[in-house]
Amino acid sequence: MDPDAVAKAFVEHYYSTFDANRAGLANLYQEGSMLTFEGQKIQGSQSIVAKLTSLPFQQCKHNITTVDCQPSGSGGMLVFVSGNLQLAGEQHALKFSQMFHLMPTPQGSFYVLNDIFRLNYA
Repeated sequence: MDPDAVAKAFVEHYYSTFDANRAGLANLYQEGSMLTFEGQKIQGSQSIVAKLTSLPFQQCKHNITTVDCQPSGSGGMLVFVSGNLQLAGEQHALKFSQMFHLMPTPQGSFYVLNDIFRLNYA
């Protein structure tokens, strides 16, 4: 398994799903998963998806600038993403950073154990 290839594939899947159908992200999280979104901690797949689907915009497009990854214990990996978030109707994109801690599933894929998202204000 090439960690960089897994990280790249995960990032492409996550953001294309987020941009098209945020509710479709539910299967990437489990009940023990935690999202910290702009400092607010949310636990569990249903609560995380409820947060993401309640964000105050309907359409957006993530443009990824960097993806860095490292292996972590127990077969997991850390994935750090930076990029621009373009909201529909807005002239300027928002800069963001997001960190995922991916853990393996018995089926051979990964789920998101930890997810931290921050907008980067200049």
